[in-house]
Amino acid sequence: MTYITKPRLHHPSLATNQLGYTRRDYEGSVSTLCAGCGHDSISASIIQACYELDLPPHRLAKLSGIGCSSKTPDYFLGNSHGFNTVHGRMPSVLTGANLANRELIYLGVSGDGDSASIGLGQFAHAMRRGVNMTYIVENNGVYGLTKGQFSATSDKGSKSKKGVVNHDSAIDLVSMALQLGATFVARSFSGDKTQLVPLIKAALSHKGAAFIDCLSPCVQFNNHAGSTKSYDYVREHNEAVNRLDVILGRHTIEVDYAPGTTTTVTQHDGSVLNLHKIAEHYDPTDRLAAIAYLSERQAKGEVVTGLLYVDPEAEDLHAGLDTVEAPLNTLSDAELTPGSAALAKINADLR
Repeated sequence: MTYITKPRLHHPSLATNQLGYTRRDYEGSVSTLCAGCGHDSISASIIQACYELDLPPHRLAKLSGIGCSSKTPDYFLGNSHGFNTVHGRMPSVLTGANLANRELIYLGVSGDGDSASIGLGQFAHAMRRGVNMTYIVENNGVYGLTKGQFSATSDKGSKSKKGVVNHDSAIDLVSMALQLGATFVARSFSGDKTQLVPLIKAALSHKGAAFIDCLSPCVQFNNHAGSTKSYDYVREHNEAVNRLDVILGRHTIEVDYAPGTTTTVTQHDGSVLNLHKIAEHYDPTDRLAAIAYLSERQAKGEVVTGLLYVDPEAEDLHAGLDTVEAPLNTLSDAELTPGSAALAKINADLR
């Protein structure tokens, strides 16, 4: 495969963030995906989110599996850490990296084939364990690299490009994430950058397992009449449950929260979500209500987007395991090998 790099020289008048970086400093190689692919729009949103959050690129670690979606980390954050794992195994590799070094910001990018089929078990355990990560599934409902077969997220009754009807029930990763204990769950659309960028910013600022299911039409195999993952279908059936933005704040803001008003959800690290409650009685901090609302709208053929659930008091895997704060590669031999007495105590506790 040929990778085309972008020119390193920048125009001197390009806008910069507080770190002095331009938006282009968060880009990667030139995309080799099909022109118009929704995945490229997601890459652009990730670039914009990191630029607006003033994140140093070297503090991010991006990991992926196999598939069209898993190629995309090469197209953004070219100066970040990166690891392309085997099919469906991105979550376990990311978990190990996170346990070894919690100082990095972890971004996992996957696809519906990578996460809802061969990697379904890996996805489930990453969500329930509360790994501190942003997990984005670029969901197009097909296997794009193998010529457009239905994926596990293809809706029952939807049609392929050749007119074949899908008779299998779909796996809804959003519902699974909610049930498994993810503390930040959202869905968006690759063509809605106004919604997607703030969601990514919020997910990157969240402490715990943050999951975003992003519908991303495949222009080659799944953007036709009869598809429920096409541009036209999603735009016609989209129901946004909130309008949001992310403000990096210094102290907590408390407000009353009623239908038709704006609520502020303070994150663990001090960042703030401003949510406008468009849907009546919708509360993004109520997990059971989010599951019920999602099922109700799904039965009506609507695609619910926006921030569906957030736990502002979430903790991550490190809190449960009581791990050391320092990255393992900074510890001395004495700290890494505490001796036979410590090992004997651990073995005794397991008897």
